[in-house]
Order: sequence, then structure tokens, then C-alpha cells
Amino acid sequence: MAVQSMTNTPTRDIEATVEQISQLEQAGCEIIRVAVPDLESSQVLGRVKEKINIPLVADIHFSGKIAMESLKQGVDKLRINPGNFPQKELEGIIKLAQEKGVPIRVGVNAGSLEQEMLDKYGGATAEAMVESALKSVKTMEKYGFENLVIALKASDIHRTIKAYELLSEQVDYPLHLGITEAGTKFSGTIKSSIGMGYLLLQGIGDTMRISLSTDPVEEVRVAWEILKTLELREKGVQIISCPTCARASINVTELAPQVEEMLQDIKKPLKVAVMGCVVNGPGEAGEVDLGVVGAGKKAMIMRKGKDNRFIEKENILEELKKEAEDICRE
Repeated sequence: MAVQSMTNTPTRDIEATVEQISQLEQAGCEIIRVAVPDLESSQVLGRVKEKINIPLVADIHFSGKIAMESLKQGVDKLRINPGNFPQKELEGIIKLAQEKGVPIRVGVNAGSLEQEMLDKYGGATAEAMVESALKSVKTMEKYGFENLVIALKASDIHRTIKAYELLSEQVDYPLHLGITEAGTKFSGTIKSSIGMGYLLLQGIGDTMRISLSTDPVEEVRVAWEILKTLELREKGVQIISCPTCARASINVTELAPQVEEMLQDIKKPLKVAVMGCVVNGPGEAGEVDLGVVGAGKKAMIMRKGKDNRFIEKENILEELKKEAEDICRE
């Protein structure tokens, strides 16, 4: 399962686009998609690609000329809807993509289904989305093109889940997961976690993007947290922290986010517990790589369930950082 995101800078602004992609790479983005709304944007894709380290996907609608130019610029994948192109233009796009070995992602969005499907199914149902996708796939296969990825997206989890379940029973192509227009950082994270988590636990999906109305770096962080929580992939720090109560002798509410931010640049898998008291604290901290537990007037540092030692509370962040770096060196 690869983590994908999308830039929100004007693609023709090479410096801003590359800078954002660099930030996304640092956060763990493994595939980056850029919107290509005009010819000028397509003409700079080669210069963008040479400055980044992850595959570049060009998102194109309606213009065969822009799609062809993007392929000539050396992009790693196209995202198109075949129905948006005249037949002759689509033939040219497919032929050039075949020559260059570039995959094409067929995207179906509930918000932009063709009228034919809306009329047939009485709206943008999961069944309508699936039939629309299969129609596009058959069009591509008609030209002998099978280097495909398919995406089915709706802004609600029920239609999205049903659509992917139906499609996964009918095709063997890679599937790109997403709850489109999921919402704000808070609500969109919850919606995406439920929908994507459900599909991932069924073994459905090959790439994923969390679509949030916020800094795209947050999309990448959420995606990785979902994968780590489901134990599908490992990367960076995973925080285990208690919800706190009157027994807590350290301020977990303040401390846990500080620990998370302090250790966010660590790439190796590392589980860190921040626990307020000695009721559940030693048990939870004893099962992870590193933990801190409130212990009356002191705090207790626990490393892999042993080598426990007491420290002053004001030294918690400093000591945790030292221990985390030492574990990573080992």
C-alpha cells in the first residue's frame, strides 16, 4: 500500500511546487499527483520531475494536447477519465502511454458521473460508479491497454465502500483508495479512517490518498497513521497515551503532543507511550519501545519493558529524546 497526496500549488510555479513536494516527501509521501489545467503547466513537468525523488502523476481532463505533452515530459502516470476525450485524442494518448510504459489511472467520481449512468441508476449510486469505471476500462482494453489503476470515489463512506467491494470482485487491476472531498482536517480524518480502514482490513486497495481541506502534509500523516494502526506498514513514531484522569501525576494532555512533535522526524518504527499514572502506565509502557509514566513526584522512563529509572519531571522531553535516538542507533 503506497501513500499518495496531491499538491495545491500552481503547477506552473516550479519553485513552489517542488518545495511542497519536498515537504510531502519528508512526511512520507510516496507518489505525488499534480493538477495540469493548462498547456503551460504540462510544459514544466519535466523540470519538476528532475527535482523530486518520487513518482509524478499528471491529473488531466478534457485536453488530449495537455495529456500528450505531459507524457512527453516524462511523467510516471496519467490520471484521466477516458470519457472526457474524443476518440481520436484518446487513441493518441493510449498509444504514447504504451510506448513509454506509463500507467493510466481511470478515475470515477460520484460528483461527475456521466448523465447516462445517473439516468440508468437514478443517481450516483455505487452500482453506477462501478459501471462507469468498467465502461472506461473496456474502452482502454479495446485499444490493447491494460496498464491501468482504477479509483472510485464518493464523499461518503457507504457508497465508497460498496463501490470498491463490487469492483474488486470484477477486476484484478490495482485500486487507488480515497474518500473524496472528505472534509476538514478533523471531520475528514475521521471519515477517511473509517472508510479506508474498513477497505484495507478486507485487503482491498494498492495506493491511497486522504483528501482533506488542509495542508497536504496532514494528508500524508493521516495515511501513515492509518497504516500503522492497522499494522499494515511501519514507519516513524506511534504514540500510545492515556486520556488522563485525576490519578495522573504528569500532564499527558500537554506532554503527548510535545513528544509526538519532538520525534516526528524519526523514520524508523518506534512505539512511545506517555502514561499519567502507575495503574495502567507500567503495563502499557512495558509493551512498547519507550515509555514515560507519571510516578508521584517523579516520572519513570521505561525502555522495552526494562531498564526502568526515575527522573525529574522537568527532564522528561530531554530524556525521552536521548533514549529514542539511542534506540534508533541500535
